[in-house]
Amino acid sequence: MHVFVTGGTGTIGSAVVAELLANGHTVLALARSDKSAQALTDAGAQVLRGQLADLDVLRAGAAQSDGVISLAFGSDYSTAEALARSIVEESAAMAALGEELVGSDRPIVTVSGTPWAPGRASTEADPLPTDGPVAGRSRSVNALLDLASQGVRATAVRMPRTVHNQGKGGFAGLLTDHARRTGVVGYPGDGTQRWPAVHALDAAVLFRLALESAPAGTAWHGVADEGDAVRDIATVIGRRLGLPVETVPEESFGPFGPIFATDQPASSTHTREVLGWRPTHPSLIADLANIQP
Repeated sequence: MHVFVTGGTGTIGSAVVAELLANGHTVLALARSDKSAQALTDAGAQVLRGQLADLDVLRAGAAQSDGVISLAFGSDYSTAEALARSIVEESAAMAALGEELVGSDRPIVTVSGTPWAPGRASTEADPLPTDGPVAGRSRSVNALLDLASQGVRATAVRMPRTVHNQGKGGFAGLLTDHARRTGVVGYPGDGTQRWPAVHALDAAVLFRLALESAPAGTAWHGVADEGDAVRDIATVIGRRLGLPVETVPEESFGPFGPIFATDQPASSTHTREVLGWRPTHPSLIADLANIQP
């Protein structure tokens, strides 16, 4: 396939581009800067210059592709308002991409987070939350999946809170960044809450499998580690950075505070059984050993 990819230089996106190219696909990737364009060219992708807010550019990219993988999302999470703006921008982009594919039976794969289910690991059958700080993102993903009834092979890959590579990325990466700024590896609550995780290279394989074969209107879980206790994650980070580890108010993490404090393990049993996905790369705890002091 000739695949249009947005977000192709991020932690997940760069791995997805490499995975597609290594498996016989060609890639047209959105680039908003000279640096991103050069990275994509060096990787072997074709480049389409534009921003995620450039809806006509997105439509043009989708129009000349055999399928789409939508990964781009804003990078400013400093306030609830900034996060909300990123969600609105992503929602408009997904709607434009989906509309371009109506009636074509071509695939589009988007990304969301795994939901949480009180007292157990969430599964692919659990709905995304339609309230809370990321409710808008859930609604836009659901709207895209609804396009299955209009001739779009729309699917969603739900990512865990930490997608990591070389000790970087996801919620664990945000904990590390926060620790470098404050001198303390802090975590909300008592630290027994669990976060699921996956290596970016394993996630990339799942995006390719969904693109190639997942039925329309389906959702999949890219979860390798069902749930690591946040206190255990923080302990490894503290050991690598030589910093103390302690509980801090959830407000310390801005709009992510309530999510950081939530127990949210997730299962990928159905995904593995149906799509044949098999994670092979290091677990989060093992990969955190790559953090540089």
